[in-house]
Amino acid sequence: MPNDALISNDPIVSSNFFLEIDGSIVTILSSVSGLDVEVDVVSIEQAGANGKVQVVKTLGKSTKAPDISLVRMAPPDSTQDKLWGWFNDIRDKGILLSDRSNNRKNGSIVMYDSTNAEIARFNFTNGWPSKIATDQLSIDSNDPVKETITLTVESLSRVK
Repeated sequence: MPNDALISNDPIVSSNFFLEIDGSIVTILSSVSGLDVEVDVVSIEQAGANGKVQVVKTLGKSTKAPDISLVRMAPPDSTQDKLWGWFNDIRDKGILLSDRSNNRKNGSIVMYDSTNAEIARFNFTNGWPSKIATDQLSIDSNDPVKETITLTVESLSRVK
C-alpha cells in the first residue's frame, strides 16, 4: 500500500514540453536531452594520521554548462527553416568578438502537466546551434528522417 504522505503529487510526464528561444517559436521537437545542471567538485588529497591518504571533496566555484540535444523531424526545405538559418549564419559568418549577442540566444525548455499548465522550466543563456546531424538514410526504412540539433549554451538552470 503506498504511503500517501510521500506521494502527494502526480509525476511529471516527459512528453509534455516545448522549446522557446528569445520568446518565440522556432521549431517543434520530438525529444530533448542534456538538461543536466551540474556544479564542479574539487577533490583534495592529503596525508593524514599514520600517512593515510584522506580525500576531501568540496564544492567547486564553477558550474558546468551542458550541450542540449534537440530532436525533430527534418524540414523538407532547410532554406525556409529558422534553425537552419541560424546555424548557417554562424557557420558562414562566425560570431563577432565585439558583439557576442549577435547570434547567441536565450531560451527555455518548458514542461507542462496534463492540463497544459506550466510546471517546470529550464532556462539557458547564450545558446547557439553548434551541430545539426541528420539520421541515417536506408532503403529498408519507412521512418521519418530526424535531425539532432546540438545547442551549446553558457548556462542552464531549472527555475521552476
